Amino acid sequence: MATTTPAGVRAHAKHGAGSPDGAPMTHRQIMEALSGLLLGMFVAILSSTIVSNALPHIIGDLGGGQSAYTWVVTASLLAMTATTPLWGKLADLYSKKALVQIALVIYVLGSMAAGLAQNPGMLIACRVIQGVGVGGLSALAQIVMAAMISPRERGRYSGYLGATFAVATVGGPLLGGVITDTSWLGWRWCFYVGVPFAVIALIVLQKTLHLPVVKRDVKVDWAGALFISAAVSLLLLWVTFAGDKYDWLSWQTYTMVAGAIALGLIFVFVESRASEPIIPLRLFRNRTITLSSLASLFVGVAMFTGTVFFAQYFQLARDESPTMSGVLTIPMIGGLFVSSTVSGQVITKTGKWKAWLVAGGVLVTAGLGLLGTIRYDTAYWKMAIFMALLGLGIGMMMQNLVLSTQNQVDPSDLGSASSTVTFFRSLGGAVGVSALGAIMAHRITDYVKDGLADLGPKYASLASGSSSSGSIPDMDKLPAPLRTVMESAYGHGIADVFLIASGTAFLAFLITLFIKEVPLRTKGGLAQAATSESEREAAPAAAAEAAAPAEEKVPAWAVAPSTEAGPEGAQQQKLSAVATVAAPGESAPSGGIPVRGHVRGAESAPVPQAAVTLISLGGRQLGRSVAQADGSYAVDAPGAGSYVLIASADGFQPQASTIVVNEDPVSYDILLSGTSGLNGVVRAAESTLPVKDAMVIVTDVRGDLLATGTTGEQGDFAFTDLVPGSVTVAVNAAGFRPRALPVEVGGTGVTRIEVDLDSGAQLQGVVRAPHGPLADARVTLVDAAGNVVGTSTTGADGAYAFTDLNSGEYTVIATGYPPVATALTVSGRGVDDHDIALAHPGE
Repeated sequence: MATTTPAGVRAHAKHGAGSPDGAPMTHRQIMEALSGLLLGMFVAILSSTIVSNALPHIIGDLGGGQSAYTWVVTASLLAMTATTPLWGKLADLYSKKALVQIALVIYVLGSMAAGLAQNPGMLIACRVIQGVGVGGLSALAQIVMAAMISPRERGRYSGYLGATFAVATVGGPLLGGVITDTSWLGWRWCFYVGVPFAVIALIVLQKTLHLPVVKRDVKVDWAGALFISAAVSLLLLWVTFAGDKYDWLSWQTYTMVAGAIALGLIFVFVESRASEPIIPLRLFRNRTITLSSLASLFVGVAMFTGTVFFAQYFQLARDESPTMSGVLTIPMIGGLFVSSTVSGQVITKTGKWKAWLVAGGVLVTAGLGLLGTIRYDTAYWKMAIFMALLGLGIGMMMQNLVLSTQNQVDPSDLGSASSTVTFFRSLGGAVGVSALGAIMAHRITDYVKDGLADLGPKYASLASGSSSSGSIPDMDKLPAPLRTVMESAYGHGIADVFLIASGTAFLAFLITLFIKEVPLRTKGGLAQAATSESEREAAPAAAAEAAAPAEEKVPAWAVAPSTEAGPEGAQQQKLSAVATVAAPGESAPSGGIPVRGHVRGAESAPVPQAAVTLISLGGRQLGRSVAQADGSYAVDAPGAGSYVLIASADGFQPQASTIVVNEDPVSYDILLSGTSGLNGVVRAAESTLPVKDAMVIVTDVRGDLLATGTTGEQGDFAFTDLVPGSVTVAVNAAGFRPRALPVEVGGTGVTRIEVDLDSGAQLQGVVRAPHGPLADARVTLVDAAGNVVGTSTTGADGAYAFTDLNSGEYTVIATGYPPVATALTVSGRGVDDHDIALAHPGE
């Protein structure tokens, strides 16, 4: 029978960064690997924040207007948005370390070119190059962390990422302001200053980041990357120029929106046909991934609105220097730092993450809503509170939306899923900055006109002259009355932008309410991949066990020795199945020794109505009790000695323990593990049609069989009373390749999965010699890459067969007489016949 090695399994570990056996990395190994990665992330964030406070001065020096101001920011976001899915897919196919280094090199080239810009157009073009590199760094940082660290532990290390984000976000504007205010440096050094950090990050990454390299036959979806970039670019062009170059309702709008929709539909069509899609559409069958992506879209609007427009507010509405405008935004960055760090630590300890998403949505909505009430003369202490609320909310949502998505996918899709959420966040930021920038420019113009109504014609002409070119005004050159009008207009116009952004934040909050909380996995992507492979190898044994007579199947808990029992633990636990059905109401003789305690479940919650039974080592029931509302129970032991105490309750795994009773009362608490449900659907990967009568097998981490079943008419299956934790689900169906995948069964409720089966073909035939069928001939099947798929030795009838084959080109080599090699193509489901004739020369 043919044997195959799943793609993505043949990985080679280096320097402790993960091994094929799934051994977790130590804290020191993780921190060493993260050092260069965090430095690269610092460079990425620094590049996007360092220009925020310097941008009004840069645009004024280059002779640009509000449109150029917006596009310097949008160009970088656009490049990030369009390339993020591509980086994510490449991370699933190629070396993640090499990709991070390539992204750093692209960033360095873009930064050097941006520092040499002579006009707004050249600066915008260079920002596009920067954005490509920054998009890679942003996406790959999350992907590499997910590969090394389990979702449950990732919160702890996300705190380091949050700290890096906060330092770069605070330090960037401050550094940019200082550079701009320093005459002998100039704003061009805002682009040069990140280059040394990037070079250092390259060197550190080379020495510290060592990940297994996956050997796969790859095909990059360049068509998908082209169409999604074109669709996003056209959409951003529309929202940028609508209301300025043309009306919102105009033929230009209809043309550009229709073009963006058409390009988007073409992208969806291309993705549905691509062998390695840049954004696998099947990911969106998962409700959590879909909702997290939508929430990230609206969170992106809120996050980038705060970082982009605060600089204009403080410099143009409050007349602060670039340096001070960076200092004044510290409350928002401090809130982000505190919430991202604290939430990460708490999530690691508790495993609960949804509450942080919901609370973050409330805080972001409240912060932006309150910022919508500010004016140019609003007291700063009020603004500080509003900014802190915004920062706290963003810190709770940003990383945890990515975490909720990474927790839902197979290791092979980790890069695509992570970059998909990042893509929607960047898309929201790009569209939000473009659209809100256009709205802000329009609103400021209206407020200036209203403010000039009470001023004389002289001031009106000055205002008209200063704004005729659409350039950002130099407040220091304006007379006091006109300057007040302009500051008020900017303060009011930017507040309107915050108010509009609060509406999108509210939508993000509503979406988070419908995201289902799934327990976090306890293994990182590399360990999951390694475990998945070992479980695939164990699947045949599990299938054989599934075929055993029902009376031979004994639940794992009934035969596994208790951790509290001695050498007789296995025998004592077997008795629990008998003890739990003993006659209710039968109790021990009065005057015995009391055994008291509580029955508790997850997080020490009481388990009322739990049945507690005391039996002797000989198997005789001595006492029985039913737990009260607070989980308390009481039974009496007849005298000193060793006994077995059994507890059971609906929805929980029975527990058996050995207790030793002396002359004094015994206090003993019992902890029960909950049971949960698992259901799902099995579909054909190519057609997405349900697969009926597929065999579904569930085993635990020790390989013990937990449940078996077959799928119904709609490919559905369901199991109840499973113990929460890691299990393996193996699926086998006629005409399809078997598949095994790891699943984390939640502590409560029903965990749902979807299994896609690839079609499997069969190749068979007969090896013949001149005298008839040839026995003991050796037949070898080799794929197009030169890998041996399987070998077979013919029997007396000369027959051979290979099953579970992928479609493609193969070579069949038969030996026994002089060898014969034949090239053939296996296609589709079914059986391909190929007979082979062997003979000596001249026969």
